[in-house]
Amino acid sequence: MTDGLRRSRILSVARAVPDTIVTNNDLAGRMETSDEWIQQRTGIKQRHFSEGDTGAADLGALAAAEALQRAGIRPEQVGCVIFCTLSPDYDMPSSACVLQARMGMSGMPAFDIRNQCSGFIYGLATADAYIKNGACDYALLVGGEIHSTGLDLTTRGREVGVIFGDGAGALVIGQSDDPARGILSCHLHADGRFAEMLWLESPGSREHPRLTEQMITDARIFPKMKGREVFRHAVTRFPEVIHEALDANGLSVKDLDLLIPHQANQRISQMVAMGLELPEEKLFTNIERYGNTTAASIPIALSEAIEAGKVRDGSLVCLAAFGAGFTWASALIRW
Repeated sequence: MTDGLRRSRILSVARAVPDTIVTNNDLAGRMETSDEWIQQRTGIKQRHFSEGDTGAADLGALAAAEALQRAGIRPEQVGCVIFCTLSPDYDMPSSACVLQARMGMSGMPAFDIRNQCSGFIYGLATADAYIKNGACDYALLVGGEIHSTGLDLTTRGREVGVIFGDGAGALVIGQSDDPARGILSCHLHADGRFAEMLWLESPGSREHPRLTEQMITDARIFPKMKGREVFRHAVTRFPEVIHEALDANGLSVKDLDLLIPHQANQRISQMVAMGLELPEEKLFTNIERYGNTTAASIPIALSEAIEAGKVRDGSLVCLAAFGAGFTWASALIRW
């Protein structure tokens, strides 16, 4: 490396999802929908929902503990904890601090990243910077979501309610001993002009009081999405940011071994792959079994891709995401 910085690499990946599986037919018993309707629009067949008082940090801690074990890293060796989520356990403190306590860790910086569907790649870029500049030797990066407790699972909210599921994924990131391998580059973007295209309006600090019965009655406490606009922007930004990562490293789509997009919608992923002229076997999706787990979707998918043998030593892997904000991001990794 000519810049004199260390290169980081992913040492381990793990995932955790709740035991309860909710099928499309289960949702059809709660709202006017059908398995066919959901699959045609999203590609989703089922998702996992938590039970009891499980929080995002609880699922995240399960994935994190397994990731640390796989990497052979003790909790006290971790120099930074980054938690990516749109469904934090509390407004304060951060879920990163909650997870830190769950795991018996203390002392190192711990903070949340709230960039929703792109959050995990924003977190990866942050962890990469921590390792590169020598701020720490090992970073723990977690994406964790409990969506099920915040969805309108009635006919009124079905267009958003059927999409999301609960889950968590975790990575341990450390220094690469090979300058040609590891996280090659990360690319982050945002355009807040489209914030209200995909948002959760209430409660929030601009409300006085923050929560009222009228907000609940008006369904302002549930996420809203202008699906056509999100779709239109997604199928544009995904290929842009993928090409950006490849171009930055003097590579092309033909060099790519695997694309792992944020699992937002099967139609979006397939359209992006077609536009890139990427063979079907080089696109990894698992949305049919998990739904959209937002900040957890990429690490869950990466974990499964590794177990399926689709990511091996030397593989060139691109992670890409698009979501609320609007935000979009990519990371190129030589495994």
